[in-house]
Amino acid sequence: MVLESSNSGVMLWHESARLIPGGNGLLSKRPDRYAPDIWPTYFSISSGVEVVDLDGNLFIDMAQMGIGTAILGYANTELTEAVVSAARKGVNCTLNAPEEVYLAERLLELNPFAGGVKFARSGGEAMAMAVRIARATSGRSKVAFSGYHGWMDWYLAANLETKNNLSQHLLPGLTPLGIPVGLAGSAIPFTYNDVDDFKKAISEHPDIGVICIEGARYDFPNIDFLSEITKIAKKNGIVVISDEITSGWRMTDGGVYKLNGFEPDIVVYAKALGGGYAISAVVGRKEVMDFAQETFISSTMWTERIGFVAALKTIDILTANKVWEHLIEIGTKIGDGWKRLADSHGIDLEITEFKPLISFKLKYGDENNQIMTLFTQEMLKRGYLAASSIYVSMAHSVDIVDRYLQSVDEVFAIIRKAIDAENVKNLLETAPRSDAFVRLTK
Repeated sequence: MVLESSNSGVMLWHESARLIPGGNGLLSKRPDRYAPDIWPTYFSISSGVEVVDLDGNLFIDMAQMGIGTAILGYANTELTEAVVSAARKGVNCTLNAPEEVYLAERLLELNPFAGGVKFARSGGEAMAMAVRIARATSGRSKVAFSGYHGWMDWYLAANLETKNNLSQHLLPGLTPLGIPVGLAGSAIPFTYNDVDDFKKAISEHPDIGVICIEGARYDFPNIDFLSEITKIAKKNGIVVISDEITSGWRMTDGGVYKLNGFEPDIVVYAKALGGGYAISAVVGRKEVMDFAQETFISSTMWTERIGFVAALKTIDILTANKVWEHLIEIGTKIGDGWKRLADSHGIDLEITEFKPLISFKLKYGDENNQIMTLFTQEMLKRGYLAASSIYVSMAHSVDIVDRYLQSVDEVFAIIRKAIDAENVKNLLETAPRSDAFVRLTK
């Protein structure tokens, strides 16, 4: 595919960076995380897995699918019709939307350990709510955590003691600027799947009241790790939160915790729950969730109708079609294809375990970002939004993956040749991508 010579998305991004601190509201949609100054950045239309940019270029999304929200594909017909119908009846009102109750009932059916549900609209605020409830239940403020859990004070407080505490939990370079210094020492990180490091965190902080881990991200938690968390939590009266914001609905009809025998006190859902519409949920044991009435938790937009309707319809589609089976199948096909093509071209990478968010990790050290930028650049020319991770959706088909892998084959050949000639950087038509949280303007 030949891109338009003028990239309206790039120009609009430069204007946005001048007007909006950070350029937008979500770090994961910044173009510098993909291919700065050539990434299209803005869309005009999205449907299925197709995305049309501001210049009319059509791409197949083999990247983030709305950062994991569009589990059914973009603009799913059933979901859209349900939302439009609800919108015509009114979105917000002095009275409550009955769908709030219907969704609570549905989530409790799917999470039989639980006895209460509270709703929000984003993952970050749902996690803040969950931590508040867990702290209220345990009567202790310290939180031991592994993984990425959002932008709120409770989490970023981990970097008050050392700026690198969060570097191994998805995003490096997060600053605690503006976080009350009194929160120092309240968030204790431990290494994922490392039983010894977890036990060390607990022994050094016997007053921990909350443990928080991700259901899964790139890999699954091992049984020994989960068993130790459960044993220590029960022994010490610690409330356990399973953050299923990324992993939820992609492996089963709810959270990954349902597959590995884990026994959390609270499960948090967001992202895929609404199929692209804003909705999140904190689902927990009744004796834990009852503390939500003892502490003040309230917000106007948590009661609007669209999120509830979208979640109900999304859950209906997911469960009726067992969509998670398709996600696993397609993710496996992509991962196997990457590995086969990498081996044939002599490219050193590894494939992660969690198939619905299939990812590859390059093994070239400081050159990884340059190589990844070259991959994205060349895949854009072939009509793909491409990254090292793909949130698989119901709209991804075997035929789409086959065509995508044909282009990957071509691009891997270019990358191999560039590595051999030591001229990856010279082939880049933009600056290398970056994972770090950085200031856009001075």
